[in-house]
This record gives sequence, structure tokens and C-alpha cells, in this order.
Amino acid sequence: KIITGSIELIDSVGFEAFTFKKLGVEIGSNESSIYRYFESKHKLLTYLSSWYWGWLEYRFVFETHNINDKIQKLKKGIEVVTRSIEVDSNFSYVDESKLNRIIINESSKSYLIKEVDEVNKEGHFETYKRLVRRFSELILQVNPSYAAALSLSSMVIENSLHQHFLKSHLKSITNCDESYDPTQFFTDLTLKAIS
Repeated sequence: KIITGSIELIDSVGFEAFTFKKLGVEIGSNESSIYRYFESKHKLLTYLSSWYWGWLEYRFVFETHNINDKIQKLKKGIEVVTRSIEVDSNFSYVDESKLNRIIINESSKSYLIKEVDEVNKEGHFETYKRLVRRFSELILQVNPSYAAALSLSSMVIENSLHQHFLKSHLKSITNCDESYDPTQFFTDLTLKAIS
């Protein structure tokens, strides 16, 4: 209930306007019961981000596993980490499409904080880092001598969120639109970078 309600409310009002008091009203629970699970809204956002990256890693592994051609496997990996997200019926309590919008708009707030090193030591970014490493492995399968596979991998994953944001809100500073989406852009960029 807390997770589903949080996703609905953050997607609706944004992270800054989101409070546990509003969430309590939304889900019919008192504010103090939410604090038993999450000590702050930042911890909740970190949890939602971690869930999202874990789910995306699952999709990444599942969709690239049986592809033998290295270039096609890399292209599929790029597609998985850069495409627009649809609802996955395997997880009825999470609307992945809404969670994806939250990640696009708010995820940087989970790590662009003063306590980032402490939060990292607690393991909260492990799923994200594992996805970056998996993606970098596909890059290295295509070009084993490419020296910046981790940097390229994290750049593609993180900046695809930024391009989706620009495509929706600041259209005049991106070439991504309905006919040229972030997946096409990052596929072209990645293949040229590693060739």
C-alpha cells in the first residue's frame, strides 16, 4: 500500500510536494505508521530508485540472455535501458510507467546529496551499479579494448533519463522527439564511440 500510494502521489504532485502526511491521507493510514518503514521521504525515494534499477536489471538480463550476436545483444541492451517504459503485469503493486516518470524527474535527488558516500556504503546504489557493470560488459564484448566502458555505460543509462526529460519538458534543446527517440540516439552514439 505504501509503495503503490507513494508512486501514485509522487507521480501526481512531485517529490518536493510529497509528504508522508499526504501519503497517509491517500492510503488511509496515519503518518507515523509510514515512518516505521521509511525514516524520511529521501529513504523512500532511494528505495523506489533501487526497486526500479533492480527491475530494469531483471529486464536487461532477461531480454539480452539468448542473443548470440554481440552487436545485436548490445543494441538490445541499449534499447532496454533507454526506451520508454510500459506497465509490467508481473508486478501488480507497481506501475512501472509511473515509476519510470519518477525516475526521470526525481532520481538524481536520491544520490545528489551530501550523504551520498554514506548511502552508498549502506548498499543503496548496488542495483544501479550492477546494471552499469552488466551494460559495460556488453560494450566490452563488442570492443574488448574500449577503455571507458563503465563511463560510457553509466553515461548512456543516466543521460537517457535526461533526454526523456528534455523530450517531455524542454523540447527545444534536444533532437529526441516522436520520430527520433533516445534509444535511436544512444544506439548511434554508443556504436560510433566504440568502433
